[in-house]
Amino acid sequence: MSPLPWSGLGLGWRAEISGLVSMLPGLQFSEVIAESLRGGAPPPALAILRERGVTVIPHGISLSLGGAEPVARKRVAHLAACAQRLRSPLVSEHIAFVRAGGMEAGHLLPVPRSREALDVLVRNVRQAQHLLPVPLALEPIAALFDWPDDELSEADFLAELLWRTDAWLLLDIANIYANAVNRGSDPMELLEKLPLERVAYVHVAGGAEHDGLYHDTHTHATSPAVLQLLAELCARHRPRAIMLERDGAYPPAAELYAELDLIADAARLTRITT
Repeated sequence: MSPLPWSGLGLGWRAEISGLVSMLPGLQFSEVIAESLRGGAPPPALAILRERGVTVIPHGISLSLGGAEPVARKRVAHLAACAQRLRSPLVSEHIAFVRAGGMEAGHLLPVPRSREALDVLVRNVRQAQHLLPVPLALEPIAALFDWPDDELSEADFLAELLWRTDAWLLLDIANIYANAVNRGSDPMELLEKLPLERVAYVHVAGGAEHDGLYHDTHTHATSPAVLQLLAELCARHRPRAIMLERDGAYPPAAELYAELDLIADAARLTRITT
């Protein structure tokens, strides 16, 4: 049973498109990058959206849960403050590391799928959960490379992580597609092995191929291939909530709303643009 008290299609809140987000008549939920909120306090436009009854999920990008170092309590405290200020039912973060030895990578980096790395990840997730006032959903990232000598498949790695931490899964269908393209594998093979009953909500986003690799850009429209994969997911498991991420090169409102309609149709959800 998902902890989310709503269902439907959402759009990520970004300051640059806050007006477009607020004008969506059927919007039930959104998501905000936690690190963009000072002190966890929402800006007025986001606060107004929340007062309208739209659920807002804080989405972290800096906890570095997959790092060898313990998670920074100050960063977890900020994520917790965001959840409390927004009255959010859960928060989300990435299965990745972003720093080591005091140096910031500036990117979400993949975690080796080894037993040792899994133990470290489980330790850090549990530490974060202990400090958070709401449940935590974990998002597997789009990776441009894999570490050598993996001991676990991605499906087994994720399943054991979720089982050992009792965390929820934030399933990014665009990331599933990106990884399959970059690995030369079938994305459906992974979807069929994942514990889909643990899915809290789903991300959809656009990307582009460059020099033989597929990049999860969030600046392109969702491709037909990703929409088809979303439709395949929804034919096997009906996620309660699906959200479009856009983080730059924002199109005119008509184009963005048309993309939301395509996602709604692929997922067999009610359109939120009318």
